[in-house]
Formats: sequence, C-alpha cells, structure tokens
Amino acid sequence: MAHPTNSFFTNTLIAWYHRHKRALPWRETTDPYAIWLSEVILQQTRVKQGLPYYLRFLEQFPTVYSLANAPQDEVLRLWQGLGYYSRARNLHFTAKQVVEQFGGQFPKSYQGLLQLKGIGSYTAAAIASFAYQEQVAVLDGNVYRVLARVFGKHENIAAPASKKVFEALANELIPAGEPDTYNQAIMEFGAIQCTPVAPDCLFCPLQQTCFAFLNGLVSALPVKEKAKSSRQRFFHYLVLRVGDQLYMKKRTQNDIWMGLYDFHTIESDTAKLTPEHLQGQAAETLATNLTPFSSTGKTYKHVLSHQKIMAQFYLVSLDSRLRGETEESIGLRLYSISEIEDLPKPVLIDSFLKEHFF
Repeated sequence: MAHPTNSFFTNTLIAWYHRHKRALPWRETTDPYAIWLSEVILQQTRVKQGLPYYLRFLEQFPTVYSLANAPQDEVLRLWQGLGYYSRARNLHFTAKQVVEQFGGQFPKSYQGLLQLKGIGSYTAAAIASFAYQEQVAVLDGNVYRVLARVFGKHENIAAPASKKVFEALANELIPAGEPDTYNQAIMEFGAIQCTPVAPDCLFCPLQQTCFAFLNGLVSALPVKEKAKSSRQRFFHYLVLRVGDQLYMKKRTQNDIWMGLYDFHTIESDTAKLTPEHLQGQAAETLATNLTPFSSTGKTYKHVLSHQKIMAQFYLVSLDSRLRGETEESIGLRLYSISEIEDLPKPVLIDSFLKEHFF
C-alpha cells in the first residue's frame, strides 16, 4: 500500500489517540476562552513549559472580561519567561476586542474567529473545531510533519504556497462528526509519536502505509527551508541608582521585548566598551557624569529565535536624580526594588536583578 486511504488514516489516528493521549486540562472543556488561551500559550511553547502558565492565567483571569480589564503590565508580568511577547500583547488586545465588539462572546465560526486580532487560521480552526465542532482541520508544525511523511509531500512547508496543498489534504482527511477528536489526535501524534527527531517508527501504527518510512525519507520530510542566521547584539545596561531606587524604562520601540522594562541601554557592535566610551555616551544622553561606576564583570546571554543578546551591566550610583527633561525624553523612572519586582521584565533583566537586588 503506497498511501493509506483517508478512512484508514483517520480511524488509525483516532484509535491511537484514545490509547496514548495525555491528560491536559484544555481537552476537558468546550469553553472557547479557555481553548483560545491554551492555543496562544502553546503556539511557540512546549506543553510542559506552557501548562503552568495556562493554569496561572486561568486562575488570575478566569473569564475574557477579567483579562480584558487587566492592565497590560499585569498581563506581561504573568507572561514573563514565555518569550515572544507579542503573543501576550495580542492576547490582551483580543480579549478587549471580544468584550467591546462581540459582547464578551467569541464568534462561533471559523470565519468569524478570523476577525479577531492575533487569531490566524490555525487558532481559528482549533477553537472552531474544539468548541463548536466545526468541520475544519488544524494545520500546525505537527500536522505538517505527519502529513508530509505519511503522504509523501515534498513541498517546502515554510513557503506560503505550500499551505494550500497541506490545507486541502488536511480538510479531506477530517472525519464527519469528530473534527475535535481528529484534530487533537493528529497534533498529539506529531508531538509524541511522529516527532521531528528520532520518531518512534518501530511502533507506529501507520508504519506500513507511511511514504517516508517505506522510502527511507523520515529524516528528509517535511522539507523546510533553513532558518535565518542568528544576529548577535551587544547591550550595555547602565543600572542607575539613586538611594534605594533604580531607574528603569518601558521598551516602547518596535523591537524585542516591547512593553517590558529594562535599564538605560547603550547598544554597540562590540562586547566590550571602554570606561571613556561609556562616560561619553552617558554625558551625551543623560547629561550626567558616570562616576563612580563599575561593571559586574559577567556577560549575560539570552538567545531568541533569530537574535542572540549579549549583555553587560554597569552599576552607577548617582548623588541625585536626573533632570526632569532628561527622564522624560528617555522614558526613565525611579522605582523601588519592591515596585520593580512587580514590573514585567525580560528574563535576562530578571536574572540580573535576582543576583544583585532581589
């Protein structure tokens, strides 16, 4: 058999799922809010890491109303450590949209859900099938991988044109009456059986109908273009202290960590800056003399999807606060240590603070 029939494939997957599925809380509900929350958290996060965040979010914001009414800083602080912070900002925006434009009710169809900010075709299909039993297939990395291997699809899954090919196949396979179970099954199969590396082909129920297995192409499929090379950036943080308070600022530019708080930053092309260079930069931007100041000596590293941040921290004690116009132009504000603990911060900043202040 070159390829499985549609019915053999779907029936085999569903039978496998009933035997092997993990007990996860979002599978025990048809509440579109709880399902949406889980999908946003798990978009670029493994289940093991995302589960505690999901439970904390539901405890803190049990309804879409409570999330919509929360300050953005509170949402970002609870998200801290999950990365890809645009997901948290979109999460908050969408909650407000559901409350303000839809009376607190999620749209009850795939097409309706696509009207919401931050909800693309995958998340819309997940909510529509899990909450409303709509006959629409999900398409995530796990699904691409299973379909490419089993049905011998060689299209580059990173190319937008390939999406239509996989979407058509996925929608052909979805069984009438069980879209929720099937969608959960194929994603779970990709997550724990047909994994990216070292899939469990020996005990795979689709082994004898899998194109990739029969043709020795398991490691070659799915085809995916190489990831962009990582960009290295060097941040030099001036930790300005006045008495028991530290200056921090909210990152507002369209860059990494937007909406989170860090210190006054000097970015350079090199890992090391001379004291003279730092003092010159400070004199120009802060209108103050950086004496005395000292480097912590440690380089903090943080790896993002296409960026590697290398950060140095310099402790600076100021005799008095900066001029008001300087604070305003840069966006710096003095915070007590207890206030800083409650601010949403990048993990790198949080690590530094825990070592030196918390």
